[in-house]
Amino acid sequence: MDLTYPPETEPLRKEIRGWLDENLPAGWGQPEFRMTKDERKAFNVDWVHKLHEGGWICASWPKEYGGKGLSLIEQVVLNEEFARRDAPMRADFFGDTLVGPTILQWGTEEQKQEFIPKILNGTISWCQGFSEPDAGSDLASLKTRAVADGDEWVVTGQKVWTTQAQFADYIFLLARTDPDVDKHAGISYLLLPMKQPGVDVRPIKQVDGSAEFNEVYFTEARCPRQNVVGGDNNGWKVAMTTLGFERGSSSTTGHRRFQKELDTIIATARDRGRNSDPQVRQSLAHAWTKVKIMQINGLRTLTDALHGTHHAAKLGATNKMYWSEYHRETMNLAIDILGLEGQILTGTGGDVDSVDGPLARRGNPGYPVSEMQASFFFSRSETIWGGTAEIQRNIVGERVLGLPKEPKPTG
Repeated sequence: MDLTYPPETEPLRKEIRGWLDENLPAGWGQPEFRMTKDERKAFNVDWVHKLHEGGWICASWPKEYGGKGLSLIEQVVLNEEFARRDAPMRADFFGDTLVGPTILQWGTEEQKQEFIPKILNGTISWCQGFSEPDAGSDLASLKTRAVADGDEWVVTGQKVWTTQAQFADYIFLLARTDPDVDKHAGISYLLLPMKQPGVDVRPIKQVDGSAEFNEVYFTEARCPRQNVVGGDNNGWKVAMTTLGFERGSSSTTGHRRFQKELDTIIATARDRGRNSDPQVRQSLAHAWTKVKIMQINGLRTLTDALHGTHHAAKLGATNKMYWSEYHRETMNLAIDILGLEGQILTGTGGDVDSVDGPLARRGNPGYPVSEMQASFFFSRSETIWGGTAEIQRNIVGERVLGLPKEPKPTG
């Protein structure tokens, strides 16, 4: 881990700091700063426009497609400066981080001209259609099929745990387009319009009544043939690049949300006098060391990416398992610190526009959990999405430690 910032990044750092000083509301980030619900809504709309005008959305993308062409280390500087000021980056994770870079790498020029400008200016929203009821961890076993019909694909099947599907204009999905070849070889990567007959979005209600995840059913839904990314039956390779994007750029900032959350938990323990409990103190110290390990591992990942050595790439499964299990354990501790108060509803209803705290999550007005309770609920899902902890252990054993592969079931 020998990360040093080259001198040529300093002008960019100063530029970003100056832009944030000029464009953030007065008092932003101060403890007493508050926004009304209407002010927050207006800020969210205006901020996206400012980010786009400043060129900070997808700034690492090539200049010819609307980006700034930032290098990896320059993107790290951008992320660090926004994190330092708690300034929001545009929250369209699926467009900015996943499907946009995929289209840039694999798409035709026509696909780039059609979709990239709309991703940059926020006029198109996306969701991801990979997981299925029987094809989550074993993604190549997917059953959703697409059959060619003239200039269109006819798609039938089901996806599950599809975040933000109820709001999306398009879904980038994997479908089986050739059932007669190896399961990895007969898959295509499609960009399918969501607002059409044959697409049925059904929310999956969570314990607090909110529904961020969805089931999506396709019944002969239509997708233009030209919306295949990377060519017919090449979807597995394309999807693997989608899942691998942005390695390194958030490596020096990824631990920050856990640090801010832990600071809040420690403050809560002090307020309730629980910080003098030896077991609580030991647990808090244990959590603090884990956050610091995340920080160090992030720097290792960035150093690896900058040098192109790809050693840390093998640690992806380890890191995912590490932070997701850390978060689940730490939120268990947080609820323990709250005691009986953690068992009752004391929140404001989860109104995302009126919550400015470090643990802010979306919620449901009919089930008013506090920020800490909301984070506790959310942490339960993190050992599942993005690869279950059990599957991550198999990957670590086989690909990192070189152990024999797990025997396949027989009979």
